[in-house]
Amino acid sequence: MTAPSRAAPIALTCGEPAGIGPELAVAAHELLAQTVPFFLLGDAKHLPDGAAFVTIADPAEAVDAMAHGLPVLQHDFGSPRVPGQPQPDQAAHVVAVIENAVRLVQSGAASAICTLPIHKQALAEGAGFGYPGHTEFLGHLAEAQEVVMMLASDQLRVVPITIHIALDEVAGSLTPALLETRLRITHQAMVAQFGIPAPRIAVAGLNPHAGEGGRMGREEIEIITPVLERLRREGMDLRGPMSADTMFHAAARTGYDVAVAMYHDQALIPIKTLDFDRGVNVTLGLPFVRTSPDHGTAFDIAGKGRANPTSTVEALRLAARLSGWL
Repeated sequence: MTAPSRAAPIALTCGEPAGIGPELAVAAHELLAQTVPFFLLGDAKHLPDGAAFVTIADPAEAVDAMAHGLPVLQHDFGSPRVPGQPQPDQAAHVVAVIENAVRLVQSGAASAICTLPIHKQALAEGAGFGYPGHTEFLGHLAEAQEVVMMLASDQLRVVPITIHIALDEVAGSLTPALLETRLRITHQAMVAQFGIPAPRIAVAGLNPHAGEGGRMGREEIEIITPVLERLRREGMDLRGPMSADTMFHAAARTGYDVAVAMYHDQALIPIKTLDFDRGVNVTLGLPFVRTSPDHGTAFDIAGKGRANPTSTVEALRLAARLSGWL
């Protein structure tokens, strides 16, 4: 893969056209035109009426084009956008846009990828999309051995070990190998992407009070602690297993750089409570930077001018920081 230069802009993929993505792209440009160069990969015909945009033929044109409107690297979807009504016939184009973004970042034409929300059901119905989401698909395209989801804001970074599975499946899915792999990827990303040479990683227990010595579960004793002790011997700064109910208050957060939780809600409830609008999804383990706003397609407000661009703006800003623009 060719390393991107600092001059390369960020590729913003359009996501599901029937959702709020088109409005978010335009609003993000209005807020970031002077600071973060990016271009939209999508169909300019899907943008809101009256939106200022500039069609570009090459990503390199985006940096200068930002001053005149939202730069768009045109991908013709062939049919108009219908806000609020997902169209499976457009699914193959949504997938193709993501694939093109990966090609551009791998070639060095883009410095990072920021993805607007997709609708997995529409993609499955229209394109046979078989991945749980963006994260796994990007991992496949990049031929990454393992990818990890991080939610990040200025107040908290947190990584869930297990993600989109039922709560009653978490304990059975929490294996030493899974925990070790995801801790290693988290540590490596904190060093390589976030520039923290010796990251402090706080690790939650699975059970209430981190199992309370085995009285409330033995996963901490039998799975989590042995993995932490082994990685500590390699030099990783790992704290825990900690009781999750005392990890996320302000004073506790000063003691670590990233928190690792055992399951989806244990990770996402704290960050969405602390910083709901500014949370950013970051994929760790890829050979390039990828961020995304931490929300969905919001069909109920699509096309109504009510979409809040804050998370998209923060996602683009974080992509810019991680790729050297800010």
